[in-house]
Amino acid sequence: MRQRRRAVLTAVGGVATLGALYVRRVRPWGLTWGATPAEVAARMPGDDLVPHPSFDATRAITIAAPPDAVWPWLVQAGTGRAGWYSYDLVDNLGRRSADRIIPELQDLVVGGIVPLTPSGRLGLRVHALDAPRSMVWGSAGETTWSWVLTEAGKGSTRLVTRFRSRSVAGIPTALFLLPLELGDSVMMRKMLLTLKGRAESVAARRR
Repeated sequence: MRQRRRAVLTAVGGVATLGALYVRRVRPWGLTWGATPAEVAARMPGDDLVPHPSFDATRAITIAAPPDAVWPWLVQAGTGRAGWYSYDLVDNLGRRSADRIIPELQDLVVGGIVPLTPSGRLGLRVHALDAPRSMVWGSAGETTWSWVLTEAGKGSTRLVTRFRSRSVAGIPTALFLLPLELGDSVMMRKMLLTLKGRAESVAARRR
């Protein structure tokens, strides 16, 4: 009986330790990957659309290419378009994300839809677009995905992205946040790294 109780206490202690490690180290890293404290604290276009988010993540990366060379990659993103530049088997139905700028996908406008499904029926509406500086996708009061591009010197770009979302009514916040945090952290990091690699490759060839 004592051994069983000891085993249970050990297991509980292990879970508690892992939980504390996730909250203190893993979660902050995933929610702010690549971003400085100033970037995390700064207001971004679209913040007012979801003023009290359940999920709020800011990530950033420096790309050795000017903003007007990074912008086209973002404009053409979407399922059934250029993809998401992440793990394509998971978020692009196994179809490889584009490795080139596609001229016919550069016509994104305010009011347009960035599709999340092949049919295009489900997607994020374009709320604001200021080429090649900023762009906001999403639904007011529900979800926003913002992008800001600034010149970082020597022909490079600082790309900052913020995703904000409120939990769905009827779903406990914890159940809403856990899969979102884990999945979004991994996919977003991969997306930024892929954008960096492809934009820099094109810029290098042009030079």
